[in-house]
Amino acid sequence: MAHALNKYFSHLEPIVKGLPHKPGVYQYFDEKDRIIYVGKAKDLKKRVSSYFAKINSISGKVQMLVRRIADIKYIVVETEQDALLLENNLIKKYMPHYNVALKDDKTFPWICIKNEPFPRIFPTRHVIRDGSAYFGPYANVRLMHTLLELCRQLYPLRNCSLSLTDKNIQSGKFRVCLEYHIGNCKGPCQEFQAREDYDSSIAAIREIIRGNITMVARQLRDLMMEYAGREEFEKAHYVKEKLALLDKYQSKSTVVNPSINDVDVFSISSEGLSAYVNFMKVMNGAIIQVHTLEMQKKLDETPEELLSLAITEIRQRFESISPEIIVPSLPDYTLPGITYTVPKIGDKKKLLVLSQRNVRYYQLEKEKQKELVDPEHKSRRIMDTMMKDLRMTELPAYIECFDNSNIQGASPVAAMVCFKNGRPDKSEYRHFNIKTVEGPDDYASMEEIVFRRYKRLLDEKKPLPQLIIVDGGKGQLGAAMKSLEKLGLQGKMTVIGIAKRLEEIYYPNDHFPMYLDKKSETLRIIQQMRDEAHRFGIAHHRRRREKAALSPQLTKIPGIGNTLNQKLLCTFKSVKNIRSATLEELQETIGKAKGKIVYEHFNLFHP
Repeated sequence: MAHALNKYFSHLEPIVKGLPHKPGVYQYFDEKDRIIYVGKAKDLKKRVSSYFAKINSISGKVQMLVRRIADIKYIVVETEQDALLLENNLIKKYMPHYNVALKDDKTFPWICIKNEPFPRIFPTRHVIRDGSAYFGPYANVRLMHTLLELCRQLYPLRNCSLSLTDKNIQSGKFRVCLEYHIGNCKGPCQEFQAREDYDSSIAAIREIIRGNITMVARQLRDLMMEYAGREEFEKAHYVKEKLALLDKYQSKSTVVNPSINDVDVFSISSEGLSAYVNFMKVMNGAIIQVHTLEMQKKLDETPEELLSLAITEIRQRFESISPEIIVPSLPDYTLPGITYTVPKIGDKKKLLVLSQRNVRYYQLEKEKQKELVDPEHKSRRIMDTMMKDLRMTELPAYIECFDNSNIQGASPVAAMVCFKNGRPDKSEYRHFNIKTVEGPDDYASMEEIVFRRYKRLLDEKKPLPQLIIVDGGKGQLGAAMKSLEKLGLQGKMTVIGIAKRLEEIYYPNDHFPMYLDKKSETLRIIQQMRDEAHRFGIAHHRRRREKAALSPQLTKIPGIGNTLNQKLLCTFKSVKNIRSATLEELQETIGKAKGKIVYEHFNLFHP
């Protein structure tokens, strides 16, 4: 640590040494006293020291952050949960350059139960701290309106803004309106509905909004049986209709066992510079809230780090106090009183799979939208991903891939395909006929074609690719490197080999291969280029073999080209048989006019 600090900011050493072994939040400031990074820590001293201990082994982005640190400040807190909340609040307040950017800046609506006599229930995007109850926010506005409509159908409430104090009602100040006459309100303004009955409706609506539909249904069922027992069948039927509405809504929402109650579900999809976290709140097996948060990575944060930040932000935003959180993997922080569950089977696993499917669909939709606005967005994202996955120092905007093709050593050829900005550039595709190698020697063939290709680019002063892909393992890769060394190009571009058996990625002078995720975009692009080079080489090889199989005696006949040449040889097997064929046999094979030309060539002019 001392070496790194002396090299960059030696005055930070006493600050780092004086940090306590306590949970807290640390803030990095630049020379202009601006906050450039905020982080949380279980142990402040260990966490902050880690930035300076092995500076050469950390990523380039983190090195840039460390070199900009002019001052360090910290806040000690009691618990890890306090550190999470404080970090989240400071990031949102100061938006430091190197922190994850929370891209979701929308104002989502809430359901408000107004703090007033005979409370109104309505949607709003403005939260006013006046004692009113707010539920949400609802990322799915349709779900919110469905809930409100269900509540209105079950429990008719007023929607006017009258001040329904006891004094105003008893003085006869108000008259019932049209809403009362059409059945949407029970007329509390003229004491047609008692306050106790209205408040019981509000209490039931609170439970429905919270997702406690089972309890409300049980109360309605008891009330229906009570009316039926008193032979008040009309009232019992009215309650039965409410139960049917509630069951209909619940049947649309229930996705798992109703015994799964008060659970938060989180899943994450991280690719390239963006990450997406999906949140679902489940009450009694019913999903009552769904939201997806987009995050912009800054320092190659791990999925676990991103998930911890997202869980804190989303639970704070949605005011969730669920005691259980279902996640795909354990985050790097635990919270007191909270149980993290990583399900393997069962209904909770189904919920996690549903959340993962949602986050994946959301990510694909966002990518489509970005591509519509910016057609080059996908190409840049793919190149950024490849640069990171392949440990490159520059974007692979220009890539070339080589492949050999021969059948038992016959007609050996090779092919090179070119991708620019993530797309095939077919004008740059090249075929090579092997000139200096005899027999099936893939290594020598690869050495020849790589030398010829880049010797020509150097002679013509054309730009060189940032990435070269060789179809094959260490042997083919070593052969390619020999040619690059002869040309003085070693180290001037990234060179890799891809072996077919397990799709291993080999680097020069690296004994152990690298394995990319089978679903990664980087591996898909490499495989696409390898397959394209193979296809292009096979097509050229086939043409050479076909050309070699043609008889020069037939191609000399006026009007007989390669196609008719092949057709005659396929039918008669040899020139000798064609020579002895009758006029009728020739005409039946290639037509009357052409057949006559061939017959006359062999029988009239060359008896």
